[in-house]
Amino acid sequence: MDTKEVDDVQVGASSQITKTISEADVYMYAGITGDFSPNHVDDVYMKAGRYGQRIAHGTLLMGFMSAASAKLYLGRTVSLGYDHVRFTSPVFFGDTITTSYTISKVDYDKKRVHADVRCTNQHGQVVGVALNIRAFVG
Repeated sequence: MDTKEVDDVQVGASSQITKTISEADVYMYAGITGDFSPNHVDDVYMKAGRYGQRIAHGTLLMGFMSAASAKLYLGRTVSLGYDHVRFTSPVFFGDTITTSYTISKVDYDKKRVHADVRCTNQHGQVVGVALNIRAFVG
């Protein structure tokens, strides 16, 4: 039985996940979403552009944000969404992305938890950020 409640949540609680982005990750994500933009799958096209190589989907980072959220077990909660999502730098094949999910605010009256979410690459460069709100549902 799930007995964890909003009163048990502490500001500053956090979790993180780390994943190295492979070519297979990007192609599987493209297949699932149908997003076969040349930015992600056409090496020749991207070599002529600003980045000089293919980049991972920004929304793949959203999946990492969700996974980091799920790793920080707060009780029976659902995500109400991600706000102020920004993909601040490209993610290249072979980059290792660490996603941290940190509770920044607890609204005890509304039974909601706010979190800052941040993705950084192996060089410590921020590549994605968002704010997430989760609600207790039972």
